Amino acid sequence: MQSIKQIITSGKTCIGIEFGSTRIKAVLIDHQGNILASGNFNWENQFVNGIWTYDLNQIWLGLQQAYQALTQNVLEIYETHITQVSSIGISGMMHGYMPFDSHGNLLTPFRTWRNNITSDAAKKLTALFNYNIPQRWSIAHLYQAILNQEDHISQIDYFTTLAGYVHWKLTGEKVLGICEASGMFPIDTQTQNYDAAMIANFNQLIEENHFPWTLNQILPKVLPAGKIAGKLTAEGAKLLDPSGYLQSGIKFCPPEGDAGTGMIATNSIKETTGNISAGTSAFAMIVLEKSLSRVYEQLDIVTTPTGKLVAMAHANNCTTDINVWIKLLSESLHCFGVTLPADKIYETLFNKALEGEKDCGGLLSYGFYSGEHSVDLPNGCPVFLHPTDSHFSLANFMRTHLYSAFGAMKLGMDILIQQEKITISKIVAHGGIFKTPNVASGILAAALNVPIAVMSTASEGGAWGIALLAGYLEMSDDISLTQYLDEIIFKHTDISINQPEPSTVQGYERFIQGYKQNISVAKEAARIYSNT
Repeated sequence: MQSIKQIITSGKTCIGIEFGSTRIKAVLIDHQGNILASGNFNWENQFVNGIWTYDLNQIWLGLQQAYQALTQNVLEIYETHITQVSSIGISGMMHGYMPFDSHGNLLTPFRTWRNNITSDAAKKLTALFNYNIPQRWSIAHLYQAILNQEDHISQIDYFTTLAGYVHWKLTGEKVLGICEASGMFPIDTQTQNYDAAMIANFNQLIEENHFPWTLNQILPKVLPAGKIAGKLTAEGAKLLDPSGYLQSGIKFCPPEGDAGTGMIATNSIKETTGNISAGTSAFAMIVLEKSLSRVYEQLDIVTTPTGKLVAMAHANNCTTDINVWIKLLSESLHCFGVTLPADKIYETLFNKALEGEKDCGGLLSYGFYSGEHSVDLPNGCPVFLHPTDSHFSLANFMRTHLYSAFGAMKLGMDILIQQEKITISKIVAHGGIFKTPNVASGILAAALNVPIAVMSTASEGGAWGIALLAGYLEMSDDISLTQYLDEIIFKHTDISINQPEPSTVQGYERFIQGYKQNISVAKEAARIYSNT
């Protein structure tokens, strides 16, 4: 059997790189999906001139630093350099807006998924298509820019997402994986391409503007999982690895977003399966057996990386508020000369939450750092409420923030479960919030009143998911993606399942009723704050 060093030097590995909201992560895996090494680069979005964005230079600095950290990790463990791999995959935050001119220049600062600035466009397009177009979607950003009569519109030659942009610069190919593409513009699952009738409707809608382009001319090409989406160019190799060790000519899988990589990382691409990804945002993805009965503003309709129909209940906000409070509590410990590892603080406080009252003792939290479409909130302003008759304790405080982390997403899931009565055979949760066993996963099970499974790989995330899609390129001619995941990647994965605990279900229901009844407080706070 080959040693890991031999596997690396012979190029029988794959690289996955994901641009997350707070971290860019690169992983190296073998063909069985085992992670051999990893590297990270931490970054944060910036709120500039009313727009949530990332600087273009930070994108490339972060990519190079994350890859350099990966190669350094390989050098330290295996005493060798990465010179070749079988395949590479790029993933990033889904949706957003990056328009370019014919010379490849970005025409406006990157507008991320986190912005809620396309309300007029989203409403008009939803009515035009009879298909929900959320504010995050790329087509909503494009049309809002048209409605705003922004100067750059006539110069657009191509527009794409963050993953599509990085992939383009590394390979020269203007393509997207089908799941990522479904967050730019609606997909026809029969043709596995953008919906032709909706494309025609949009082109007719903007015809009077006489732009030098039509929508179909500026969208990326759509590819399903298993298709080669280009190869690393010599220029791309230098861009990714300035040290010069990495060779050009490496195959790339189609670039995907965090929704698609989340489905892969949890083996949730079969009908009636689902996954919940929790980080800066939270979203539940349920693979549908059939279309929903009608359009819901709270639900996106996207696809799996193989093109199957998926309902997505998305919330822009999830763990950011928890992270900020834990940072504050950590600072208070430092004042007393106590320094603990971050993981220990999270684990201790998360377990403390289990001691709290089932309904959180009357406390309420709205961790809206950005706007939240599902509750009609255009701008963010986090709010914590402890009424005079509430039971304000550390346990209730922590439990409240864990409950509210899933509050906005639950509103969309309730539609799927209670109104559409869809069949769900399994929901797998992943993300760092689930690292402490049986805390966030148990709360989520109670919130949705369905069993929640957590795999031993729960914290691996999207970089691993896109690395697996890259690895699938080596086997796509012989087996389906479902077989690849079932028979090779997840065959021996440990899974723990949290069943809904009846008293916690009842307590969460009392909490969510208060959450919904008092959400006007969060809206008013955001309105007042945005006007200051």
